[in-house]
Amino acid sequence: MQLILWRHAQAEDGKRDLERELTAKGRRQAIKVAAWLRQRLPEKFELLASPATRARQTAEALRPEVTIAERLAPGASVSDLLEAVAWPDHGATVTLVVGHQPTLGRVAARLLSETEADWSVRKGALWWLEHRLRGGRTEVVVRAVIAPDLL
Repeated sequence: MQLILWRHAQAEDGKRDLERELTAKGRRQAIKVAAWLRQRLPEKFELLASPATRARQTAEALRPEVTIAERLAPGASVSDLLEAVAWPDHGATVTLVVGHQPTLGRVAARLLSETEADWSVRKGALWWLEHRLRGGRTEVVVRAVIAPDLL
């Protein structure tokens, strides 16, 4: 299974949390990362997003068909996210999650270091992780870490 953790792009302030929309800079960030992803994703992949407007808008930069997962709302736990994507038992699937900090950073920390830690995922950035069996052992491999300002 491959899991892509994509933090929503830059959003405006001043509205209720779930209603915050992307700024012009946030839209540019989402478009850049979506273009990078389109060149690398398989034809079939799952796209899940938090119910927050900014997460949905980030995901829609990649494709308009987005599955909204209430379990991915701001404040979601590591367990909420991992259960929502059926990690690591979802087979050969690529699942892309558009969500929030600190959840995404905590998921990356748990999967890569097997500890709970507050790792930072920048706005609009993604971490692409892969679960695999090698020599009878389970491994999590980092395939990519991309920030929109590097594209």
